[in-house]
Amino acid sequence: MKIKYFVAFLICLFPGIGRAELQIDVVGAMSNPLPLAFPDVLSEGSTRRIASDIKDVISADLQNTGLFRIIPESSYIQKFKTINDQPVFVDWKAINSHALIQSAIVQTDPDTVRIDVRIWDAPAEKQLFAQAFSSKKSNWRRTAHKIADKIYERLTGEKGYFDTRIVYISESGPATQRVKRLAIMDQDGENHKFLTSGNAMALTPRFSPNMQKITYLSYAGSVPKVYILNINTGRQDLVGHFPGMTFAPAFSPDSGKLVFSYAANGNSEIYEMDLETKQTKQLTNHPAIDTSPSYSPDGRKIVFNSDRGGNQQLYVMGADGGNAERISFGNGRYATPAWSPRGDYIAFTKMANGQFYIGVMYPDGSGERVIASGYLVEAPVWSPNGRVLMFFRQERGGKFRNAAVNLYSIDITGYNERKIVTPAEASDPAWSPLLD
Repeated sequence: MKIKYFVAFLICLFPGIGRAELQIDVVGAMSNPLPLAFPDVLSEGSTRRIASDIKDVISADLQNTGLFRIIPESSYIQKFKTINDQPVFVDWKAINSHALIQSAIVQTDPDTVRIDVRIWDAPAEKQLFAQAFSSKKSNWRRTAHKIADKIYERLTGEKGYFDTRIVYISESGPATQRVKRLAIMDQDGENHKFLTSGNAMALTPRFSPNMQKITYLSYAGSVPKVYILNINTGRQDLVGHFPGMTFAPAFSPDSGKLVFSYAANGNSEIYEMDLETKQTKQLTNHPAIDTSPSYSPDGRKIVFNSDRGGNQQLYVMGADGGNAERISFGNGRYATPAWSPRGDYIAFTKMANGQFYIGVMYPDGSGERVIASGYLVEAPVWSPNGRVLMFFRQERGGKFRNAAVNLYSIDITGYNERKIVTPAEASDPAWSPLLD
């Protein structure tokens, strides 16, 4: 089925007319991405290596979205000598460049560089963006992600998601003695490190929406403990012991509360904890199983799954636990809902006809779309701009082996699915907000 959506790619292309939109046919976003010209970052002396590395990171960030294609430099007609050279637009139109990225790097002191970036709309012959970025040489990679975010934002009208981190569960060992450790990396897989030793099993990390903190479950023995870990400082605080916890906690939008499911007296209900007072409030009270809660971005509602209707379905209720309404009515069972940071979609895992699916629907349950499927696909999480989902996948194993578990990302349109490379097997991803 042919699907189309509109993205505000080039803003102010024609200032006298107003905003313009570029229509993208996404029956294969990779087959017809927006062509960009990105000449080498102008540099001299000791900055040449950093300049090349910065360009590589920016190019990878943009192309990995599936929305952009960098035109090979061998096609370029004009050669810039300085950042102040004006584009000869006829040369860039001749190679069908819809946008031109012009850049230069200079060393301002022994440890610091400045990168000047300009974006031009080649067809309209207009400058769209100009900014200078200062960076320590040692921090060039993060600066490259920040530049990519700005380019993405200027060309799409949406915030970028490149200067972010992924926390996930690194898995190793046989199925009967699985080692599960918390690990963290940049969204492109760089700067990987482990956060826990593996002596205690770690599960289901969740990022705070507005801070570099995660909450996760840790099993030492048979009792689950909930921790909050500050990624920047390494400080770890015990929230509490929860012998009956049935699903990982999630932060409220203001990061002041946790919501989680807890089995008291054999029945799983949803609870909310104030992190300052440590006071806990029960939100649901139903003989069915209520679990996997996720706040709406405004904090006014919670989506969760429950079998109160006879099988596992999605429900939305007020943040106080009132007025629960079923929103999923498709074939199969639904689980692990996650509300988009933009508030426009709820992602979910679905089980039907012997398959697992990752899908999205509107908060009222309409517009359900499946965007990924497999023997086991589960646990969708959102990029901070609500454009991309990450999840984990496991294919069917053989008679004498278990299949590997890996992370994948996919655009909400259902295109540009990409495997995320990790040092070991990986599951249960969590996506950070943009770094400060």
